[in-house]
Amino acid sequence: MKVYFASDHAGFELKNTLISFLQPLGYVIEDYGAFAFDEADDYPGYVAKAAKAVSESTDKMCCGIVIGASGEGEAMVANRFKGVRAAVYYGGGREQIDASGKTFDIIASSRAHNNANVLALGARFLSEEEAEEAVERWLTMPFSGEERHHRRITQIDEYGGQG
Repeated sequence: MKVYFASDHAGFELKNTLISFLQPLGYVIEDYGAFAFDEADDYPGYVAKAAKAVSESTDKMCCGIVIGASGEGEAMVANRFKGVRAAVYYGGGREQIDASGKTFDIIASSRAHNNANVLALGARFLSEEEAEEAVERWLTMPFSGEERHHRRITQIDEYGGQG
């Protein structure tokens, strides 16, 4: 599986750590930067390149991982691209309790229900170990394929570009 990476200065070290973690596991990595630590750089340009690669890829199994301070802005940029479904993760444990009291796992849900193809990580909220575990789980979590989830993804795609 090909994984497209991008980060700014806030995610620079974690990006390099995750690339080193994933390569021995057989993932094909394409790095869109940053390529050097620069405290004054901005994430939109880097993230846009990775998101565009996911959007334009003919390999629908490819994914992107974009990393910044919170992951929020990175997801916003990525979600501007047709067919990209970016989810944000900044920790909090595997399972959380939602408002109705149900146990919820954002990593599993983003893939199984939404078939997310970009994961935006908040580097300032995750240890290296937490990020490695989250990325490995996210990359190996399959889409459920349920009709209701396909239907919803189609609806999401229909809203793209209506600005």
